[in-house]
Amino acid sequence: MKVAIIASNGSMFDAYKVFNIATAAAATDAEVGIFFTFEGLNLIHKEAYKQLPLPAGTEHYQEGFKKANVPPIDELVGMAQELGVKMIACQMTMDVMSLEKEAFVEGIDVGGAASFLHFASDANSTLTF
Repeated sequence: MKVAIIASNGSMFDAYKVFNIATAAAATDAEVGIFFTFEGLNLIHKEAYKQLPLPAGTEHYQEGFKKANVPPIDELVGMAQELGVKMIACQMTMDVMSLEKEAFVEGIDVGGAASFLHFASDANSTLTF
């Protein structure tokens, strides 16, 4: 099975959705690739992913995450990497925002939409968050 995910939003909820699906799929031996574009780049940015915003009025989830022992985003990113999830940062968005590869977690690839489309061309599931 092959799962292709587009991460274009950058809140904490988006991170949990993306990495929950990615790690669950990878844990079942699926080949998983995530294309991070626009605000989605925050999910793998070395500083931004430590302080992702919650939507207004949902701050109470923070306590729920702790009570339920939901891992923080940096741990989920590490889990995804350990499980072999391919992470592609959008070159165009990085250029527009003047970001360099060094601003992101280790082990990511940088590529354009064509790189992701090549990966996703034979995916069984394609998801967008």
